[in-house]
Amino acid sequence: MKNDNIYFRLALVSLIMLGACNDEFLERYPLDEVSNETYWNTENDLATYNNTFYHMSQNDVNIPIMLGHHNGFDSQLATYLNVDGFADNLAPNHERHRPFQQVRAGRQIVPTTSSGIGNQWYGYRGWDFVRAINIGLENYPKAAISEEARNKYVGEARLFRGWFYHHIVKMFGDAPWVDRELNIDSEELFAERMPREQVMDNVLEDLNFATTHIPDDWGDGNEPGRLNRWAALLVKSRVCLFEGTWRKYHGGSNPEMWLREAADAAQELIENGPYMLYNTGDPEHDYNAYHRILDVSGNPEVMVWRRYQLGILTNHVQNYYSYSGGATRNFVEDYLCEDGLPITLSPLYQGDDTIEDVFVNRDPRLRQTILHPDDSEYYMYHNADGREYPRIQGMQGGRTSSTGYHVIKHYNALDMIGKAYNTAETPAIILRFAEALLNFAEAKAELGEITQSDLDMSINLLRDRVAMPPLDINPPMDPRYADDGISSLLVEIRRERRIELFGEGFRYDDLRRWKQGKKLENPDMGIQWNAAAEARYENAIIHTSVDPENGKTYIDVYKNTDWADPVFDESKDYLWPIPLNDLAQNPNLGQNPGWEQ
Repeated sequence: MKNDNIYFRLALVSLIMLGACNDEFLERYPLDEVSNETYWNTENDLATYNNTFYHMSQNDVNIPIMLGHHNGFDSQLATYLNVDGFADNLAPNHERHRPFQQVRAGRQIVPTTSSGIGNQWYGYRGWDFVRAINIGLENYPKAAISEEARNKYVGEARLFRGWFYHHIVKMFGDAPWVDRELNIDSEELFAERMPREQVMDNVLEDLNFATTHIPDDWGDGNEPGRLNRWAALLVKSRVCLFEGTWRKYHGGSNPEMWLREAADAAQELIENGPYMLYNTGDPEHDYNAYHRILDVSGNPEVMVWRRYQLGILTNHVQNYYSYSGGATRNFVEDYLCEDGLPITLSPLYQGDDTIEDVFVNRDPRLRQTILHPDDSEYYMYHNADGREYPRIQGMQGGRTSSTGYHVIKHYNALDMIGKAYNTAETPAIILRFAEALLNFAEAKAELGEITQSDLDMSINLLRDRVAMPPLDINPPMDPRYADDGISSLLVEIRRERRIELFGEGFRYDDLRRWKQGKKLENPDMGIQWNAAAEARYENAIIHTSVDPENGKTYIDVYKNTDWADPVFDESKDYLWPIPLNDLAQNPNLGQNPGWEQ
């Protein structure tokens, strides 16, 4: 009985104590770990969370919007240095560049999965990035900070989201727009894709918010630092230029609005931003000088860049540089002569009987992009091995080229000498001021509103850096482009873009938005192959073809290979296919036209 009383009293005390507990006590969160319920308090919490986006975007395979140089083995593909291999600027012939060769030749297949660089780099993935952004956007309001402070980080997140969705839309068209955190049973996971124009309306809302609320300067030194408002304006001008020209040439509503947004964003950056072209008054070197160094901090042209540092993040791009094969004859012939005229019109053009002739009287950017035989020592090409360049595939020793046009724009021998695998530190210039000048001029020209003053504040600044004559509002038509259906001025603005941004990942997207995919049906050729070349480049293993227009023989890079006779199917090749596994998980996504199996 005594024991029963004791048990009863203990039970009563326990009941009373439990009754005294309130919900707040029972719902206390662990003090030794971070939880979503307790995290979102201060401005620093929001800044720290947004650092996640910068970290995730370093995965250049999954989230290539800030494409730099992926590390390790993937440095060969996921780098802006090699993206021109999709188009007509480069002619990669290494087996490890098969993804570029497939697309370039029009022989891309529908991938089974979007995972794995060999299956579909630049592909239909990165959705965890959107999820991370949406989680942040749903939780930022919890922080007890001012609206102005909060909106800086909202704007930063929305910049990343808009930028990412632009990437998906430009490659795949319609896209599944998601603006909230999803669970495994969320209906959005099984929904149809949203029409591209509706997605892009959402993208523009994101970018407008970003360019309104991100600060001009975060006060972090920006070496490199967070994306500031000026960077957001450049991203906006890029996105809007793509969308405006896509709608103009492919068909779509209100392309003029998008082109005007592109021009206005670029103009605000040009006129009010703190950036300018890098120009020391040395036209023979200024164009490529800062692309070949390890530290670009303090450079007035570089707006956003990624630092690589041993023990933190490294790459192997310099050692993989030769995998790009070489620049194409088509690209090299686009350089103007020093009188400002194309080679088809200029009396200064010396022809291409020898590679030395190609460089005579040409835009100085050519010699800062393609290796001149006399410059191999200056660039310490292949560790200054004493061999004569160019060297063609099949020749023994040194670095060889598929075309004879070795690319040296980004070449930095000092980032290779004595360095082991994946320990290189070549930086990635992600956004530079020159693009704003090009975006502005093109958007104004597409609108039909460009003036000589507009050219002088944009294209002609780029030409002045390399001591080239200024572009006039009424340039002569280059016969090579007379059938493109555009004005001679647009021809020259597009040429300027191709030359200035070579090797920075723009050419393939530019051809697609201009609806100029048929240009990819031209075979990739190299240097002229005459008796002198055959003797000079002994033991070279190449195939050749005769140019029917001039009767001369040139290296034909892909002749007698799987990539010969390239095709471009206008009905499907402007968009990429949705991977089969994604369609199996959600058949409502639907396959892009022409890719159905």
